[in-house]
Amino acid sequence: MHYGLDIGGTKIEITAFNSQFERVNSHRVATPKSDYQEFLTTLQRLIDQFDCEYDTFGTVGLGIPGVENQETGVLHISNIPCLHGQTLRADLAALISRPVAVENDARCFVFSEAFGGSANSYRRVFGTILGTGAGGGICIDKSIYSGASNLAGEWGHTSLPAKLQQKYQLPLHNCGCGLSGCYERYIAGPGIANLYHHFSQKEATTPEVIELMRAGDVEAVKTFDCFIDIAGAALASLVLIVNPDVFVMGGGVSNIQEIYERLPNAVTGHLFGNNTSPAILAPTFGDSGGVRGAAILGSQLENDQ
Repeated sequence: MHYGLDIGGTKIEITAFNSQFERVNSHRVATPKSDYQEFLTTLQRLIDQFDCEYDTFGTVGLGIPGVENQETGVLHISNIPCLHGQTLRADLAALISRPVAVENDARCFVFSEAFGGSANSYRRVFGTILGTGAGGGICIDKSIYSGASNLAGEWGHTSLPAKLQQKYQLPLHNCGCGLSGCYERYIAGPGIANLYHHFSQKEATTPEVIELMRAGDVEAVKTFDCFIDIAGAALASLVLIVNPDVFVMGGGVSNIQEIYERLPNAVTGHLFGNNTSPAILAPTFGDSGGVRGAAILGSQLENDQ
């Protein structure tokens, strides 16, 4: 049995997968955010429960909303205070007496889609996640590419081009990462609502904006046109830098069907010469992709022993 744990700011979900990485069972609990020992004990209890239920010693992989220093094992996580600065991989492994895989949750998502998901037949896969934030990951030949300092795939914190800022007279929003003008602030889920407010001076949630757009509301249509233009520029820059075979979308925004109809042309419009957009695919495993990817990574530790 293989366990994947999705570590979120509000909940921890553990999912058990069989040898074909098909979901067997899941369980959720609230995330202890202020007490590290309580956090570790919570993970140990979840793993022990599944071990007892299935009479096994399951492999373990964690998907986290942050990054691990590859040399020291220290975590950098902003939305779970008790984990920041801790060596979770080593501490949990000692507690449960088995190796533990720890990886950024966005990379777990793209790894899952490259490993039996919608991008299974492609060599170079870029996962672009648009949810509360904008993140991603890169898989090459079914292996995660992390980069020299574990930052590969953080495309959401590159900057909106000046030509688009001027074209739409957009404000330069400060980002939680410490920079300003990051793509995340314009095309992640909350960003679409912000764009609508910019064009209409009205308040609406992103799902409401999409429904208004589909109903032909002029300001919502303009908002979505702007979103597609900015997202096209963002993915075009990734084509020029990474040159992937395929993009796989993730996060709540990936459920907007119109993205798959319009985004390829928008990407192509920001490329030079006769270059065209790679395929842009919806995910096979949806919200379960990250926890499945974590489980697969954990299983590979067993194979390495």
